[in-house]
Amino acid sequence: MSAAPVSIAVFEFLDSTHQEIQQQLKLLHTLVDAIENEGLNTANRGTARRVLDYFNGEARQHHLDEEKHIFPALLASQNAEVVQATEHLIQDHGWLEENWIQIAPSLEAATGGNLWFDTAELRHALGVFEALYLDHILLEESVAYPEARKRLEGLNTLGMGREMARRRALRSDEVRARA
Repeated sequence: MSAAPVSIAVFEFLDSTHQEIQQQLKLLHTLVDAIENEGLNTANRGTARRVLDYFNGEARQHHLDEEKHIFPALLASQNAEVVQATEHLIQDHGWLEENWIQIAPSLEAATGGNLWFDTAELRHALGVFEALYLDHILLEESVAYPEARKRLEGLNTLGMGREMARRRALRSDEVRARA
């Protein structure tokens, strides 16, 4: 297998995660609507668990993928705009984590059937979280990923893909062990 297709596969995986994040954000909006209209029934509790697990797991792993494998090459760029965009993306990861820390306790409560949280506050926090995520994804897909593709072109990124998969497998094992 040549190096270029492997590199493309890594970026296809990262792009597919962006699509998944956007689907999870839509699901979270649907969940807030459902909680307001139906309360915390079994279906809503299950959806809350799936969304919580996704953002606690895969979304965080995605940020690690970028910070470990994509951003370092961009920070080494001689192009000040690329470096600045990358620094902005790294800062976004911190803000996304901070926003998620505001949202997660409400979802955790919902999974247990507890409705102590204010759905209007959850909806507001979700709006901020979603806006930041969508802007973040746009910057990655318009600046960071195209530049990283150029920088990684011709390199064998198979090890990068293996590390990403191995980390997810370990995370999955940890989650199963807690269940």
